[in-house]
Amino acid sequence: MGSKKMSRRDFLKFGAIAGGVLVAGGVGRQVYNTLGRDFKPARARAYLDSILPSPTPETAPNMIIILCDDLGPGDLESPAVKTPNLKRMAAEGTTLTSFYASASVCSPSRAGLLTGRYPVRTLISTPLLSTGNPMNIVMDLLGRYSYNVQGIPKDEVLLPEALHKRGYRTGMVGKWHLGGTAGYIPNDRGFDSFYGALWSNDDTPYAIYRDRQVVVPAPADQDVLTRNFTLAAQDFIRSNQASPFFLYLAHAMPHFPEHASADFQGKSQAGLYGDAVEEIDWSVGQILGTLAELGLDEKTLVLFSSDNGPWMQGNPGEARGRKLEWFEGGFHVPFLARWPGVIPAGTTSAEVGVNFDLFATCCQMAGVPLPQDRIIDGKDLLPVLKGEAASPHETFFYYDIRTPVAVRYQHWKYIRKSLIDIATYWPTQQGPFLFDLHTDPNESYSLIEDMPERTAQMAQILEDFEAQMKHNLRGWL
Repeated sequence: MGSKKMSRRDFLKFGAIAGGVLVAGGVGRQVYNTLGRDFKPARARAYLDSILPSPTPETAPNMIIILCDDLGPGDLESPAVKTPNLKRMAAEGTTLTSFYASASVCSPSRAGLLTGRYPVRTLISTPLLSTGNPMNIVMDLLGRYSYNVQGIPKDEVLLPEALHKRGYRTGMVGKWHLGGTAGYIPNDRGFDSFYGALWSNDDTPYAIYRDRQVVVPAPADQDVLTRNFTLAAQDFIRSNQASPFFLYLAHAMPHFPEHASADFQGKSQAGLYGDAVEEIDWSVGQILGTLAELGLDEKTLVLFSSDNGPWMQGNPGEARGRKLEWFEGGFHVPFLARWPGVIPAGTTSAEVGVNFDLFATCCQMAGVPLPQDRIIDGKDLLPVLKGEAASPHETFFYYDIRTPVAVRYQHWKYIRKSLIDIATYWPTQQGPFLFDLHTDPNESYSLIEDMPERTAQMAQILEDFEAQMKHNLRGWL
C-alpha cells in the first residue's frame, strides 16, 4: 500500500497540535520551575538595615577568601606541581582535611559560600550561563534552570553586603558567576569594587569588567588572568589598608580551558593545568607578601579553597570521583586558614567544615549578628581552626540540582542510586551505597548489605531532610 501524502490542512493541523504540545509543556515547565521560589526581598533589606557600623573599626580584623576554580586537594601535594607558597601557608596556619564545597559545581557552590546556606535554598542549583549563550535555551528545555532564577536572588543576604553595612571596605577580584544583568552584578550585591569576569572562562563572550564597565573586551586574553587578578587584589589591599577590608579573590583557574602566563607555561610537570596551579601558588605568595609589607599579617585572616573538586584535569587526592559527581571527589576541596597569632601554625584537622561556614565565621569575626529570619546552615568555624572545638556539623547533605542524593553523618556516608563512575556501567543507575569514610576514604567498599540497620538509619536521615526542605525550601523562619 502506497503512503498517503499529507494535505496542507493536515500539515497545518499537525503543526498546530505539535505547537500546542510544546507551548503546554513550556508553560507546565515554567509553572514547575516557579514552585517554591517564595521571593521575599524585604527580608534582606530589613536585616541589612539592622546592622550597625563597628564602634571600633580600628580593631576589626581583615578577611581574605582566595577561591580557585576546580582545584583538587591532591594538587597541593602532587610531586608534579610545585606549590611552595601554599605549603608555607599551611605551615603558618591550619589545614582542614575534611572540608567540603556546598555543591560539586560552580555557581551553586559560590552561592552557598556567600550566603551561608545550602545552595538550593538560594535557588541557585545549576551553573549559570551568560545572557546571550544559546545553551540557555537548551538548559531551559531540559529543566536545568530550577525556579527560573538566573542570578542570586535579592532576598538572599550576601557576606559582602553584611560586612559593608558593618563598615568594611569590600572588594571582589576574579570570577563572579552569580548573575550578569542589572541588579545582580557584584557592585549591586555589596562589593565596593569589582575587577573580573561575570561568567565562567569557558563561556562567551568573556570580557573583563572594572565595576560596571568593560575594560578588556571579549575575547579577553586568559593567559594573563591570574597575573592581572593578583595585581588588582594587591591594589585593593594597599588602597584599603587604613580600614577593615574584605577581599574575595576568585581565580578563574585552573578551570578548563586552562591558561597560564608566559612566565609559568611549561614550568610544571603536570601540563598546562599544573602551570596554572603553580601560577596560583605564586599569586598566594604575592598576597601574603603584600600583607607582610603593610604590617597586616596579624590583623588578617586568609582562607584558601576551591569551589568544587577537579574536572577534566586535576588531582582529587584519595577521594573517589570528580566535579559533578556525588562521590567525595566532587565535593571534597582543599582548605587552608592562616591568621598569625590566632590560628596555631602547622596544624591539621580532620574535623568537617563546609564552605557555607565562611559566612557565619566572617560575620562572627566582624561582630555582625546572623540573620534571624532564615535558616543559616553554616556555623562559626573559627573555634575549629584554632583547635578549640570539634566540628559543628554532624550531618552534611549532597545535592544534585534540586534533589538531595547523599548524606554524611559522622563518618558514615549514604548515597542513593547514583550515576556510577565506572564506564562499563555508565549511564545505568547503581547503588545505593554505604561507606565508612574513616576506614574507606575513597569509597571503595560499600557496606550496604553488611550493615542493614545503619543503612536504614542513614536513608531515614536523608528522607527526613528532604521532607523538611519540601516543607520550607527557602528556610524562612
